[in-house]
Amino acid sequence: MQSFRHVNRTLVASVGALALLLSACGDATTGTAAPAFTTEATEKTTSSAAPKSSATTTAEDAPAGDVTAPGTKLKVGERAVIPFKYGSDKNGTIAITVTAIEQGANADLTAFGEKAKGITPFYIRVTVENVGGTDLSYSSLSLRALGADGKGTGVIISGDTKQCESETAKKDFTTAGAKYETCVLQGAREGAAVAGASYANGDGYDKSPITWSK
Repeated sequence: MQSFRHVNRTLVASVGALALLLSACGDATTGTAAPAFTTEATEKTTSSAAPKSSATTTAEDAPAGDVTAPGTKLKVGERAVIPFKYGSDKNGTIAITVTAIEQGANADLTAFGEKAKGITPFYIRVTVENVGGTDLSYSSLSLRALGADGKGTGVIISGDTKQCESETAKKDFTTAGAKYETCVLQGAREGAAVAGASYANGDGYDKSPITWSK
C-alpha cells in the first residue's frame, strides 16, 4: 500500500434527522481522530447520487477516445472517457472502467466499530487510464454507489478494508496508456443492494453524472 494513502476511516449513515460520522482510526498526518455530526440535509448534498436526467446517451454514443457526455448510462465493464482535473495544477483526460460491483459482509467493517452495525459494504472495482498523456501522478478518483432506485444509499464510507484497498495513481501516471486499478469502498443499510455507481465531478457531470449499472 502506498505510503501517501490517507488511512482515516469514516462512515456516515442518516439516523432520523441526523447523520452520524464515525472515525475508526487516527489521521495519517496528525494521528488525531475527527468525529463530527452532520445534518441529514448536508449528507444529502454531499452523498446523494445521480440526479435524474433526461439524457439517454449510451456507450455507443461515446467511442473510446471521445469524451463521454454527461448523463451517459453505461454497464459495468464499459469505459467512460472524461476531462479530469486534480488539484490546482493537474489537468488531462482519463478513462474510467467500472469492472465490478461486489457485495461484502458486515464483518469486513470491524475496524469501523459498533456504528457499522447494520451496514453492508460494497466494493466498486475500477480501472483508470491516462488518455491525454499529461502529468496526473498521485491523483485519485471518487465514485458513488447507487441503490436499485438510482439514488444514493444514504451511507458514506471513506477508507479501506483488506477486501477493498483504494489506490492512487503512481508517480509514472504521466503518459498515454498508463493505468492503475483501485477499489472504492461504499455501503448500504442491511437488506439494501447496490445496483450501480456514478461519477459526478465537475464539467457538467456534477449535474448529470455518468452512471454504471450491473
